[in-house]
Amino acid sequence: MTEHIPVSSADSPLGARATPAAPVGGPLPFSDPAHLAAHQWLVEEAYLLDRQDLEEWLARMTEDVHYFMPIRVTTSRGAGHDTARRMAHFDEDLYSLGRRVARLRTEHAWTEDPPSRLRHHLSNVRTFATDVPGEILVESAVLLFRSRGDVNAPSLLSAGRSDVLRSVGGAWRLARRHITVDESVLRTQNLAVFL
Repeated sequence: MTEHIPVSSADSPLGARATPAAPVGGPLPFSDPAHLAAHQWLVEEAYLLDRQDLEEWLARMTEDVHYFMPIRVTTSRGAGHDTARRMAHFDEDLYSLGRRVARLRTEHAWTEDPPSRLRHHLSNVRTFATDVPGEILVESAVLLFRSRGDVNAPSLLSAGRSDVLRSVGGAWRLARRHITVDESVLRTQNLAVFL
């Protein structure tokens, strides 16, 4: 079994404002209302991303969101890390996510014109209570199928995600997303899409 080394917002300059929420106890039962609500939130988010309804996706973020996908590296067992320090594919806050979405809506976003055909496959959802009131931690696995154009072969990107959802005005909002890709070398044309 692979050693689990969690991603930390402390490894990011933009992570200083991120929620410090950590899981408390074991996973919630699948029948727990918080688990059901979080699972539904993730499924609805996947549909937004597949349709590339990115403005609605952004509306589901908190003001202090941290969206972080460090670069995966191959290290010896016991090294204590498996991601590059202070290097990331994504290291975003709400402002930078908003700028990326705005750019995708311009005529200068050649990497997504024509747009990719996307399908986010979501599985292995587990939820945990946290030490921060009003926040839950949600672990999931995501497999992204991406096809672009008619010449290049489609690509697959597999990753684990650790999200913190926060209750804001009675609705869940994404407060933190840590993404751990399963490959050191990504076999996709670019990362002009979101996980």
